[in-house]
Amino acid sequence: MIQLHNVYMSYQGDGAALSNVTLKIAKGEFVFLTGVSGAGKSTLLKLLYGALQPTRGQVVIDGVNVSKLPSSQLPFLRRKVGVVFQDFKLLSNRSVLENVALTLEVLGWGKKDINKRVYHILKQMGLEHKLNSTPLRLSGGEQQRIALARALVNEPKIILADEPTGNLDEESREKVLSILKEANIRGSTVVIATHDRRLIESSHKRLIVLDKGHIVEDSDES
Repeated sequence: MIQLHNVYMSYQGDGAALSNVTLKIAKGEFVFLTGVSGAGKSTLLKLLYGALQPTRGQVVIDGVNVSKLPSSQLPFLRRKVGVVFQDFKLLSNRSVLENVALTLEVLGWGKKDINKRVYHILKQMGLEHKLNSTPLRLSGGEQQRIALARALVNEPKIILADEPTGNLDEESREKVLSILKEANIRGSTVVIATHDRRLIESSHKRLIVLDKGHIVEDSDES
């Protein structure tokens, strides 16, 4: 499902953000990426959804070589990938319904089907009563679940989450993890970048540790 072959990523004026990374994540896996700030976690996620192109090496997603994909083809890749951003990226002037519906609108769904699907996923999140609220009227935990709903609404093959439990209380953190596990059970490959050791230790899932752009530990190989 996800393959990286000898991937290097450098930003202009800085050292290598990733250095000689080779990695395989199978369909249906649930994987944590961890490491100190600047280790390369967010850079790796950005390569996986085509926000960055590697300086060298190959990134292959569901059989497609993303590192050679023209920009005009990126939207087709991103239909397979749901992304939960660290800062949520919710539109403050749109309702919860409108925020979650965006993904389906891009895919050309009809309004009736969109409303039905959005209500269904928000009910799973326990937030169906917030349909007409705007993000600024929600708590941090609620905003995170809305961001999750938007990423999951079209049941993507791959879910990428960047610090999805950052700054959340324990109850909200457990809810977010439960939602991601349920998506994984339904068939989505899940990759989570996190500093949250409690989250990692309680989950007993594959763990990949990055340090200065290198993979220094992979529990799949231990």
